[in-house]
Amino acid sequence: MTTMTSHERMKRTYEHKETDRVPITDWVWESTVANWQAAGMPGDIAWEDYFGLEKIARVTELDIDTSPRCEKRIIEETDSYRIEKDCWGITKKNWKPICTTPMYLDFEIHDRDSWEAAKQRMAPTRDRVNWDVWKKNYRYWRENGYWIEVGPWFGFDIVNARTMGTETTLMAMVDDPEWIRDMVNTGCDLTLQLLDMIWDEGYEFDEFLWYDDLGYKGNLLISLDMYRDIIKPYQKRAIEWAHAKGLKAQLHSCGKVEALIPEFIEIGLDCLNPLEVKAGMDTVKIKQAYGKDLTLRGGFDIRNWTDPATVEADIRAKLPALMEGGGYIFSSDHSIADTVAIPTYQHVVEVVKEVGRYGILGSTDGHQDSF
Repeated sequence: MTTMTSHERMKRTYEHKETDRVPITDWVWESTVANWQAAGMPGDIAWEDYFGLEKIARVTELDIDTSPRCEKRIIEETDSYRIEKDCWGITKKNWKPICTTPMYLDFEIHDRDSWEAAKQRMAPTRDRVNWDVWKKNYRYWRENGYWIEVGPWFGFDIVNARTMGTETTLMAMVDDPEWIRDMVNTGCDLTLQLLDMIWDEGYEFDEFLWYDDLGYKGNLLISLDMYRDIIKPYQKRAIEWAHAKGLKAQLHSCGKVEALIPEFIEIGLDCLNPLEVKAGMDTVKIKQAYGKDLTLRGGFDIRNWTDPATVEADIRAKLPALMEGGGYIFSSDHSIADTVAIPTYQHVVEVVKEVGRYGILGSTDGHQDSF
């Protein structure tokens, strides 16, 4: 049985074909990595390599700057917390060394005038791209079977959660929707222009992922009409841009967003994550309803991952249905919390590699491939 590269495994999964095994990916908290290193994980190895996950090269918002470039500064720092202003104009407080959701204290962008001032700084200049990342790593990624994913920040979630705050954003969607439409379209324009810049330099990637949280526990943050009016058009444009270059488009949307899945499929979305169980997403039900049209990633409740027996039972109960016919990528239903110990996560990976193995694989060219 031949072992696939991560690139081969991801590509075939997106084609809704069976592979050697289910791909395994995840995100992790900074404090989780710190805990693991304190428990013995070497500091000179990527955590994904240590646990044997997919080789995914992620080029994120840290290396593709789509921000309004507000002045950054640390306002106050103690042994237990830090208050700082970031490049998106948010003044926030976060605790140390624990990685938490920050407390937002102030917003530079809070009305049309402050938005117009920020918008003037959002030109697609070359210095927004960290070219060294591509120059130093691109050839290595390609020669070693990596799946290359770009994940710049833009869209409703970035306006809502990273720029103005929820209250201002949601009120404006009712009172001044054209303003929010301008913000999300400006961010989308800047993102696509920078990605074009990277692509035209010869750095071709495999997947375009963006973060656009549209739900919370039990429901959507906005109405379906608001989604269709303000959000769906730029999402469609982003997906069309990706498909024109032969890329896959993946959306990260927290919360219960099941009501939007037919909308996502209509505009051609390839993959949805994280399928947040604690918000009310039933991963197996979604697979049964939409698995032929959409690749799914995630959907395993991170709250179970403190106990090896509980998480193993969850994997054995759900993974066979999710992996049937391809089109599923294993992950938690958001990210790995710092309550997850090294032995427990090692056990998770071992169980997924056991349960998630396919065997004799169907092929579209008339014969059977054995891996």
